Amino acid sequence: MRELTADEIRASFVNLHDPAPDLPLPGLHEVVWEDREYLGWRDPSLASRGYLVHETPDGIVGIVLRRAEPRSGAGVPAMCSLCHATQPATQVALWSAPRAGQAGRDGATVGTYICEDLGCSHIIRMLPASSPWAIGSGDLLEGRSSGLVERVRSFAATVLSTR
Repeated sequence: MRELTADEIRASFVNLHDPAPDLPLPGLHEVVWEDREYLGWRDPSLASRGYLVHETPDGIVGIVLRRAEPRSGAGVPAMCSLCHATQPATQVALWSAPRAGQAGRDGATVGTYICEDLGCSHIIRMLPASSPWAIGSGDLLEGRSSGLVERVRSFAATVLSTR
């Protein structure tokens, strides 16, 4: 992912129906952009809100997310729909996003299970120990990365969809 400015990020949100000039941003100076397929972060002032920003061929798309109340299920595995990592259920949450446009203003949302910390770019870089029978780590990471980008874009397309 290329380095984004604060202004680019703030202007990218397609489903933010009220202007938010004070939208909290992560420490952009700390982001290792070349190790990101998207930028995801939690709102420090509202635990149930998160943000996801990614690049598409048409530009930068940002999505405001809302986390559902955690369900009990400690010890039960769950899978993130974006990075496809299986983790304890307490580390995966149901995140919903208002649809863009009038549909979102009317209350329509879409949801999916995503890593609780929105850190899928870090998760896919946790590579298994090498084995003589394993795929090369570069090939494995490339496949995980392209799959993550594809699934993020698909989710964003659903948010943008008028249907």
